[in-house]
Amino acid sequence: MNHLFPVAALAAVIATLGAPAPTRADAQAAVDGCIDQLRKVGGPDGQSGQVLSREWSQAGTLVMIRDAGGTVWRCIGYDDGAVGELAVVEAADDGGGAMAGASGEPATTTERVRFAAGTSGAELTGSLQPGGSARYVLGAKNGQNLYVRVAGAGLDYQIFNPDNSFLLDLISAEREYRGQLWQSGDHVVEVVNRTNAPAAFNVIFGID
Repeated sequence: MNHLFPVAALAAVIATLGAPAPTRADAQAAVDGCIDQLRKVGGPDGQSGQVLSREWSQAGTLVMIRDAGGTVWRCIGYDDGAVGELAVVEAADDGGGAMAGASGEPATTTERVRFAAGTSGAELTGSLQPGGSARYVLGAKNGQNLYVRVAGAGLDYQIFNPDNSFLLDLISAEREYRGQLWQSGDHVVEVVNRTNAPAAFNVIFGID
C-alpha cells in the first residue's frame, strides 16, 4: 500500500528506497531540491505528496513525484540541489473522467532562469498548449528592480513573490512590468495561455 507523506518528510523516506551507496547522497540533494521547488510552485497540493521514483545519473537525477491532488510531476534535479526542470506529466482527474494531461503535453513547466556571466538579463522562448502555463524562477533580492516583457498573442502573465503572494496579478502580455522587489528569494514569472489555440512566445527578464 502506498502512503501519503508530508513533503517536508519525503526526504527521509527516500533514504529507505535502497539507492546504491555511492549515489545516495547525490540523489538525496536532487530530491530535496525537487521537493522544495514543488512546494514553491505546486500550490496547496504541492505541500504534500509521494516520491514515486528517482534515477540518479551524472547528468542529473530524474525524480517522479505525485502531489496530494494526484498530479504526477517530473523533475530533473542536480547534485547541488538545483532544479533544471519541473513539469506536469500526468494531471489529476478533473472529476468528470477527463485527464488534463491526457494530450501528452505538460500542463505546466518550470524553468530556472540563469543569466550569462557579466549580464543582468536573459531572453527565452517557448510554446504553450491551450490552458498551459510556463513558470520561470528567478533568484533576486529585496531592493533590486525586475523587468519582464512577454511577447505572445493572447497570452497573460503573473508574478509571485518568494512567499507565494502576488507581486503582479494576471495581466495581458501586451503590458510589460518594471518594479522594485520587496522580498529576497525565488520569484516566479508564470506565462499563461488562456486561449483555445497553441501559442509561441518569448520572454525577456532583467534584474538590476
